[in-house]
Amino acid sequence: MTRPLIVVLPGGEHLASGLARGLAAEIAQLDCRYFPDGEVYLRYRSDPGGRAVVVVCPLDRPDAKILPLLFAGDTARDLGAAGVGLAAPYLAYMRQDRRFLPGEAITSASFARRVAATFDWLATVDAHLHRYSALSDIYAIPAINLHAAALIAAWIAREVANPVLIGPDAESKQWVGRVAVLAGAPYVVLNKVRRGDREVEVSVPHVERWAGSTPVLVDDIISSGETMKATLGYLALAGLRPAVCIGVHAIFAADAHAGLMRAGAVRIVTTNTIAHASNGIDVTDLLATAIGALAGRAGPGA
Repeated sequence: MTRPLIVVLPGGEHLASGLARGLAAEIAQLDCRYFPDGEVYLRYRSDPGGRAVVVVCPLDRPDAKILPLLFAGDTARDLGAAGVGLAAPYLAYMRQDRRFLPGEAITSASFARRVAATFDWLATVDAHLHRYSALSDIYAIPAINLHAAALIAAWIAREVANPVLIGPDAESKQWVGRVAVLAGAPYVVLNKVRRGDREVEVSVPHVERWAGSTPVLVDDIISSGETMKATLGYLALAGLRPAVCIGVHAIFAADAHAGLMRAGAVRIVTTNTIAHASNGIDVTDLLATAIGALAGRAGPGA
């Protein structure tokens, strides 16, 4: 049987060797650079003909990555790949899931159509589903949304003594609750009022109950970090122990990571869906299992 071919685009290098090992795959030799005028140049040095091709690209800071991504998928198909899938551990353009104001682009659906026109399947981790019930609401290809809850719970159970998990808002209750059950820990959800992109007021229900516990702030995406910073300040004023911050996706816009440390986080840990110094929870095996099942399909229309 021909080995799958893993095409690693910039930002996915940290996942390459683990995925190749888990899939018994070959890592493609690929040239991807820019002409002097800024246009993308892409060339396969490994032949994708007749092979299952897996393009690996975490889609944080997505705009510079999208054209190389689409060219890599389209070129693999043009060169005769048996099937072409996308492993995007972090999936961008999920925020705008409705038309909030007249004339706005629903970019989540637009982006999904572009991806589905190029790839046969999609695998991602904890996509930010808000008003969508599943990726299939907008993706017309097989799309698996994997969950890091069990991996996060195992890390908490192993690394944190007497934890109490704290979710950022009411929407997180089900997700944080699942992590808490798996970790064998209690949880609470913040009362939060957002007054702007960088102004958040929070409180923890019955905070005095948790004086002997280690707070563990858990969220799917750490971007500006404003909610976590507000929570850290609130917990410190309430006399609780220094908190651990955990996120699935390490976006860390601007100086968010340093800001969380200044705000009193004793430790910040993320999964490796996006490469960052805070990575401490590995999703490679989770991805490899799903990719193996998806790549086994017989290509377009399977």
